[in-house]
Amino acid sequence: MFRFSLIQQDPETQARLGLMSTAHGSVETPAFMPVATQGTVKATSPHELRELGTQIILANAYHLYLRPGVDLIEQAGGLQRFMGWEGPILTDSGGYQVFSLKDLCRVGEEGVHFRSHIDGSAHYLTPETVVRAQERLGVDIAMVLDECVPGPASYSEAAQADGRTTRWAERALQAKTRADQALFGIVQGGTFPDLRERSARALVSLEFPGYAVGGLSVGEDPSLTHQLAAHTIQFLPVTRPRYLMGVGMPEQLVRFVALGFDLFDCVLPTRNARNGTLFTRAGKLNIRRAAYATDQRPIEEECGCYTCRHFSRAYLRHLAVAGEIL
Repeated sequence: MFRFSLIQQDPETQARLGLMSTAHGSVETPAFMPVATQGTVKATSPHELRELGTQIILANAYHLYLRPGVDLIEQAGGLQRFMGWEGPILTDSGGYQVFSLKDLCRVGEEGVHFRSHIDGSAHYLTPETVVRAQERLGVDIAMVLDECVPGPASYSEAAQADGRTTRWAERALQAKTRADQALFGIVQGGTFPDLRERSARALVSLEFPGYAVGGLSVGEDPSLTHQLAAHTIQFLPVTRPRYLMGVGMPEQLVRFVALGFDLFDCVLPTRNARNGTLFTRAGKLNIRRAAYATDQRPIEEECGCYTCRHFSRAYLRHLAVAGEIL
């Protein structure tokens, strides 16, 4: 059911065009995935996402497992039907939450004990239960459970996490049962090139249908992020989609597409907008500035999106200052 076809590659860079086929439709790559952590891209409806050209979205299995629960979503007919989005969905496994909510977690070889950030209830994640949860959600691409370490982590900490991630990936593959769902491996290794290479080679030997590069943009210098991504991608097969996790600044997307990455996700577009910062062709625009209080121009004169067709900077500034999420 899942296929990836490489259509064309730029002769001067590693940038490429591809087509990813899933049970819920096709995705032309490179593609950016808006983040629908809890089953919604914040303040953006599915039809608005379609109008913007969105092909695939990212949800979070960890958050959906906690609320509203996998049982409810499965009874509703799967995540697509539950949230009113008919296109492809990729779910993150919860590995990043193990990193970001580390004070609530205890990681061991078998899995992760953690307490819910919502109500303090105790839970246990393993590579197998994470695969089962994503299969029950009915999404198109599932991610293995991985262990992400912070940017300043030591070599021994990164080595331990990268080895555990590989062992968990093997277990996840053995637990997989749905033929219509792709399971992607996640490369770890901290800020150490040799560990990144080791992790990538080990995962490639397991023959996943796609590969993600995780554990970057977690506190390290941006130039180091680029170096590690460039180093890691050379060990990933050109015949499979390659996903750089958590990257979404416009200039980053151009840079990493040129390295040969196909998929990206980030909360930045909606998070920045909710705080009054908009991305334009001329750079960032802070819509809260008093200079826009009477500005009747759109955000971008030549943009054809719904917002630019219908609303002025003055109105958008009013919304931001008034705290209206629209």
